[in-house]
Amino acid sequence: MSAERRHFARVAFNTPATLTTTDDRIQVHVLDLSLKGALLQLPAADQVQGGQPCLLEVRLAEGVRVTMAAEIAFAQDHRAGVLCRAIDIESVTHLRRLIEVNLGEQGLLERELKALVSA
Repeated sequence: MSAERRHFARVAFNTPATLTTTDDRIQVHVLDLSLKGALLQLPAADQVQGGQPCLLEVRLAEGVRVTMAAEIAFAQDHRAGVLCRAIDIESVTHLRRLIEVNLGEQGLLERELKALVSA
């Protein structure tokens, strides 16, 4: 049996992003996104700590960004998971569309949105 605890589908997404913590502004690489957070590849020299508040900004296209206030859920082996704590309506709209296109199943996205709202 798998130890997988994720309740939200992740979309593989290969793009640079900026992670701002209380101590630093780090150029990271997004490995995947979900309605509830992201998995990031960190540069070798930079480290973050679990529980640390942060702001993640992902540029999807010219003038199109997803920005979320988040918390570092874990950091290990130059990777970090961030848990979304707050997101503006424009960002969640862009993120929803990205996930919808990549999932290819409207019903699954609607279930995830309901789970997000009830959480």
